[in-house]
Amino acid sequence: MSGPRCSLAILLACFSSALLAAEPQPTRFARVGIPKQGVGPAAYEPHYALVEGETVRLIEGDLFGPWRPTEHTYPLSGVKLLPPTQPKQVFALAGNYRSHLEGEEIPPKFQIPQPFFKSVSSLVGDGEAIVIPEGTAEVHYEAELVIVIGKLARRVPESAALDYVFGVTCGNDVSARDWQKDDVQWWRAKGSDTFGPCGPFIVQGVPYDDLQLTLRLNGEVKQQARTSEMIHSVARTVSFISQHVTLYPGDLIFTGTPGETSAIRPGDVVEVELEHVGVLRNPVK
Repeated sequence: MSGPRCSLAILLACFSSALLAAEPQPTRFARVGIPKQGVGPAAYEPHYALVEGETVRLIEGDLFGPWRPTEHTYPLSGVKLLPPTQPKQVFALAGNYRSHLEGEEIPPKFQIPQPFFKSVSSLVGDGEAIVIPEGTAEVHYEAELVIVIGKLARRVPESAALDYVFGVTCGNDVSARDWQKDDVQWWRAKGSDTFGPCGPFIVQGVPYDDLQLTLRLNGEVKQQARTSEMIHSVARTVSFISQHVTLYPGDLIFTGTPGETSAIRPGDVVEVELEHVGVLRNPVK
């Protein structure tokens, strides 16, 4: 190739490279525990940080307000990954995938979002154990995309709702099916301690409503879907909840699970992977 054709090809290649370079890249954040010196092996000081490959860079200021990166960096392998925020409230959606409902038709009650509360004490981070409590014989995994609220949201229209989303993370809405079936409320079936693993990172700048979600139990794929299959989108969910309950920065919304679920047992390892976010891995005790 020579002459004008060659020049045109080079120009198009440069233009394509420039477009790719101009595309916004996902940004990852984490809430990490930095080991305290001279205090003991289990003592950590919590910080928010930028995730830069296999390194975390601490930030100064408010993650949900003004902040700036610092010069303090640590290897990712040398910090403890904590639940990604300290929320005031944790919500989760029931019946937000057709594949998780019985039959092809969406029942009338699921034609609007159906949120419920999970306890803040249910949250655990990557690597922490899911502890099966006494009194239940049927505890299941539920892989989910989790919305992280970025600013106070009250009566937000759906058209503006994404402006209130800071990012997304992985979640596992662990559920005691026998308690869920027999109790009047789901307070312990969904909210028992350690029943809300989430993390490892918060990611922004990705298409929240079109990400691959996968759950593996002991390395075997058990759930797989795209978030485009959700009945109610991220924006619809945030808007709907905010009409009734004010959402605060750092609040978390688990958005429902696809397909079928099954029991977990002590000794199992559960992994939830969300495209662009990473893998949330928790042993079961």
